[in-house]
Amino acid sequence: MSTWKTLMLQDSASPLMEQLVFFHDHALLILIIITILVTQVLMNMFFNKYSHRYLLDGQMIETIWTILPAIILILIALPSLRLLYILDEINNPSISIKAIGHQWYWSYEYTDYKNIEFDSYMIPSNDLNMFNFRLLDVDNRLIIPFETQVRLLISSADVIHSWTIPSLGVKIDGTPGRLNQASLIINRPGLFFGQCSEICGANHSFMPIVIESISSEHFINWINSQ
Repeated sequence: MSTWKTLMLQDSASPLMEQLVFFHDHALLILIIITILVTQVLMNMFFNKYSHRYLLDGQMIETIWTILPAIILILIALPSLRLLYILDEINNPSISIKAIGHQWYWSYEYTDYKNIEFDSYMIPSNDLNMFNFRLLDVDNRLIIPFETQVRLLISSADVIHSWTIPSLGVKIDGTPGRLNQASLIINRPGLFFGQCSEICGANHSFMPIVIESISSEHFINWINSQ
């Protein structure tokens, strides 16, 4: 069911997503100011039969509306470039996890501690419990400790997929024959849902992603139990 909340960004659960939300608000504020100013000028020109002779032709006004957009673009470009570098930064990750896209499921590999591998399939509607989300829950969740830097290595076994968790600000393409990487830190425990964001075939809509964020102690116990 669609609500007004679905029109907004999801609540941030990582420092990367917080920075993306800040940049979104920064750019949106600039766009609102520009829209108001342009609308004001247009309304004045439409409903005022007298036009200032320097408004339509004059060096001063030409200079202003050449320099002003350049300043606005700089105010948007500098935070954008800073954010791009932050998203690409990888600093001594504690855990490396490899995610491989298949038609139509994900497989995960933990290679730092011991060779843990498993596939993650969407739970069919007939097998759902009362606490499961339809078309979003999986049989094997990706377990990650919160407040720990994790490096994700994304690839694909067949066609292009895209591993995406909106609340974490992560979207990485999985390309056959290529290894892409990204870094993330989760702020809090919980369940975080995502889906493949690249049209990869008939069952593209049925390969969800679920991250379960737990404490480091519980994560070590989970690793030992595998």
